[in-house]
Amino acid sequence: MYKQIKENSTNQFNKHGILTKCPITFTLNKIGGRWKPLILYQLTMKTMRYGELKKALPSITEKMLAQHLKELEFDKLIVRKALPVIPPNVSYSLTKSGKEMQKVLAAMATWGIKFNKQVIK
Repeated sequence: MYKQIKENSTNQFNKHGILTKCPITFTLNKIGGRWKPLILYQLTMKTMRYGELKKALPSITEKMLAQHLKELEFDKLIVRKALPVIPPNVSYSLTKSGKEMQKVLAAMATWGIKFNKQVIK
C-alpha cells in the first residue's frame, strides 16, 4: 500500500531546509542514485531514443528508466522530444543545465577512480 508523505512533518521541513541551504545536497538530490549519473553520461555523447538508452544500460528495468527520465526532465536536466509520427519517435537530450553537469560528473569520476581501491586500472 502506498504511504502518503506528510507535507508538514518535521522530516519534510528539514529536507526542504537542507535542499535550499546546501548546494551539495541540492545537486545530489537531482543526480543521485544508481542510474541518473549513467543516463546523463550516455546523453553526453548524443541524443538518444528510449530503446538506445535501454540497450546502453541493460541492467536497468523499464520502470526505473522511465521513472528516472521523468525525474531528469522535471528537474530540467534533459529534454524529451516526441515527434507526432507512427510508430512514436521520442528522443532525449541534455538541456543547457544538463550539459553543465558534465563537469560535475567528470570531477566525481576522477575522485572515484582516485579513492576507490577496487577500480580496475
